[in-house]
Amino acid sequence: MNGAVDPISVLVVDDEQLVRAGFRLLIDATADLAAVGEAGDGGEAVRAARRLRPDVVVMDIRMPGIDGLEATRLIAPTEDAPRILIVTTFDDDEYVFAALRGGASGFLLKDTPPEEMLDAIRTVAGGDALLAPAITRRLITEFVRTPTRSAPGRGGVLDTLTDRERDVFELVAAGLSNSMIADRLHLGVTTVKTHVGRLLTKIDARDRVQLVICAYESGLISPGSSAYDGGQLSD
Repeated sequence: MNGAVDPISVLVVDDEQLVRAGFRLLIDATADLAAVGEAGDGGEAVRAARRLRPDVVVMDIRMPGIDGLEATRLIAPTEDAPRILIVTTFDDDEYVFAALRGGASGFLLKDTPPEEMLDAIRTVAGGDALLAPAITRRLITEFVRTPTRSAPGRGGVLDTLTDRERDVFELVAAGLSNSMIADRLHLGVTTVKTHVGRLLTKIDARDRVQLVICAYESGLISPGSSAYDGGQLSD
């Protein structure tokens, strides 16, 4: 045994061939990542995800035929589904909420530095969620415009949370990373990670993005909370 670890497999989805080629070169030049396929539209992405079973799908939104939003909704609920990282432009901010509700685990802008995109792939592959700070603010703004409503099937779950879990839940929903929560609550980062893991289990959430959605829909936290300071949903 040489102790080698398989690289994170990535499916690149974008309707522009040049963009796909650029992403693929960037990914394949990184030792712990490997591009296993490409797709030029959402329908092709769904078929490729089922055939190749990648760890992560890097997904564009605006594509002919089935777009990235619909492809995300079709891929995310499947058994052993890959994590989906949306990479798009500022003009696509209106689609953030729909993409996250559809099952995306991360949302980045196309002007993100290459190393940050590679780190984002690693983050979502590891089971966390990641949003660019500007996107986090847009997500909060969406809740300002949208009436609070109970999350289906989760209404009574909040009553099962301990006081400390509620504290952590509120700060996760406010966009703080684990290290920021640890500082705020005077806890160790490992302890915070344990609390987040318990929250994911109790609330039956896929990742931190779904925790955010549940927290707002259940009324646990309201838009404009002083806890929010623009952190990323990662760490």
